[in-house]
Amino acid sequence: MRIREAAAYLGVSDDTVRRWIDRGLLGARTDESGRKVVDGYEVAMVARDHASPPRLPPGLRSSARNRFVGLVTEIRSDAVMSQVELQCGPFRVVSLMSSEAVRDLALEPGSVAVAVIKSTNVVIETEDQRGSA
Repeated sequence: MRIREAAAYLGVSDDTVRRWIDRGLLGARTDESGRKVVDGYEVAMVARDHASPPRLPPGLRSSARNRFVGLVTEIRSDAVMSQVELQCGPFRVVSLMSSEAVRDLALEPGSVAVAVIKSTNVVIETEDQRGSA
């Protein structure tokens, strides 16, 4: 993976990735084009180790591990259902819930909320590494 790609995945600048390589936080090698590259797995481990998600609001506990703290950016409601959008760091999370739940939670744009994802169905996508034939 090129340094620019690693920086994008880590949410830092290219220069920061280069400094991390110089400090030994990330290993690097030179590819066949003479460019410095880093291993994708190492980038993932650095991302995991340096992740600093916002803390949960005080008093909140849950068994779910996939949660995103963010701010409500938009609510679209009709008489029965609502679509609530949150901005959780760089991620946009959308939830469909009853309009009654939106009222009960006192959600409005700017509210702090936690999106909790507890699902046995998670879709993972990747690039086609087979190439075109």
